[in-house]
Amino acid sequence: MCNNDIRTEAKAAKVKLWQIADALGLQDSCFSRKLRKELSPEEKTKIRQIISELKAGEAHGENAHN
Repeated sequence: MCNNDIRTEAKAAKVKLWQIADALGLQDSCFSRKLRKELSPEEKTKIRQIISELKAGEAHGENAHN
């Protein structure tokens, strides 16, 4: 499966793929389709930054999607 590293990192950070999609301005189904093909290093860097920000927000009790 493509992008296993991103999927694993998101899961470990307890960040849902739909949250990443939302931060990217994409629908979750669009983001899931995007993950079917290997992302560029630049895209992965951007997604890792989003995962980090979402994880930090969760640690501070900031969850806008409850």
